[in-house]
Amino acid sequence: MIRRNFKHLLALVFFGLTASMWAQNATTDVQSDRKDLRQDRRERNQDLKKGDTADAAKEQKDINHDKRDLNRDKRDLRADNRDIRKDKKDLNADRKDARKDRKDIRHDRRDIHRDRKGA
Repeated sequence: MIRRNFKHLLALVFFGLTASMWAQNATTDVQSDRKDLRQDRRERNQDLKKGDTADAAKEQKDINHDKRDLNRDKRDLRADNRDIRKDKKDLNADRKDARKDRKDIRHDRRDIHRDRKGA
């Protein structure tokens, strides 16, 4: 019994660890992009206060780039979470299929035994 369930348990642990590693990495990307965005806005505002429009334009360009990075990271995070949910769903379906297969095999053995007995 343990040998049968060991593969499922191993797959579940693998998916869980992979999911947690991906989620942590994506979260730090989003956090660092937010931090960069805040810093660039501060620098742009300081440049505007000083009247340095050229540096402010450069900072605005950095802000736009950081916004794109942030949106891409969020999209990647959503896709990763979607994949994790799909993997869990597939694993559950595989577990159900294996259970049904074991049940069918058991019924087939019972039928063979009953046919030999003539019942």
